[in-house]
Amino acid sequence: MDTATVTDASWPRGDSRVWRVCADLGEIFVKLYPSTEKYEREVLGCEHATQALAPDEAPHLLASDPDRSAVVLSALPGRVVRGLPLERTEEQHVHRLAGNLLRRWHDAPELISDLELQRIMASVNMQADEAAMILERIGDQLSPAEQDLVRDAACGLPHLAQSLPLAYRHGDYSPRNWLWDAAPGHHSLIDFEESAPGVAIEDLVWLCGAAWPTRPDLRDAFLAGYGRLLSSSEQRALVLLTARLGVSYLNTGLTKADTVLIDRGRTVLEHMVRAPR
Repeated sequence: MDTATVTDASWPRGDSRVWRVCADLGEIFVKLYPSTEKYEREVLGCEHATQALAPDEAPHLLASDPDRSAVVLSALPGRVVRGLPLERTEEQHVHRLAGNLLRRWHDAPELISDLELQRIMASVNMQADEAAMILERIGDQLSPAEQDLVRDAACGLPHLAQSLPLAYRHGDYSPRNWLWDAAPGHHSLIDFEESAPGVAIEDLVWLCGAAWPTRPDLRDAFLAGYGRLLSSSEQRALVLLTARLGVSYLNTGLTKADTVLIDRGRTVLEHMVRAPR
C-alpha cells in the first residue's frame, strides 16, 4: 500500500464515497456508505451475487468493517455502460445480456420472511399514498389522461402488488451500474447498496421510464435476454410504478423550481400515458 495509487471514483453526489486503489498486487475498490442499512445491503447483495452470477459478473467482497460501514471490493474489467458511445447493435447486445443477468439474479432463491413481506407491501402502499398526495397537490398541472394514470397508481398498486412475483431485487438496475468490456464482449454488475427482497418488476422501472419509450428495440432486446414476456399484471404494475416515479420527479421539480426534474417528470408521464397497461 505504500506505493499504491488512490483515485477518487465517487459518483457526483454528496453521499458517494468510493476510491480506486491500484497496487502491485492488483486493483481494488474501497467504499464507505452513508448508512448502516446501505452497508448491510451491499454485503448481502455480494453474497446473493455469489449464488446468482458467474464469478466474473460481480465484484467479490474482500473485506468489510461494520463499525466504519466500509467494504473492500475486487475490481472488474470494463467501463460503466452509461455514456459509452455504443453502436446500435452493440447496445442492443448489451441490453440483451443485462436482461439475462437480471433473470438469473431474480431466479436465485432467497428466503423472504413474513417481516420482509410486510416491508415490501408497506413500500408499495407508500408509493401509492405518495401518488395520491401528489395528485391532490399538483393535479391541476396534469392533463386529464395523466390524472387518470396517477389515480390508477394510487388506487391500483396495493391490490396489484399482492399477485406480483417477488425476488431479491438489485434495486438500481440501470446502465450506470452495468460494466461492459467490449473486446471479449463481457457484461457485469456493480453496486448492491439498494438490493433487498421486493417486487421483481421494480427492477425494470428505470428502464421503462428512461430508456424504452424512445428505444423499443432495447426493450425487446432486454426482454429477449430476460427470457420471457411480462404478464399483463406485471406490465400494468410496471407502467403504474413508473408513472409514480414520474409524478414524483415533477412534484419535486415544481417544489424546488428544478427544470431538469420538471422536464424529466413530464416526459415520463407523457410516455406512460401512451404505454399499454
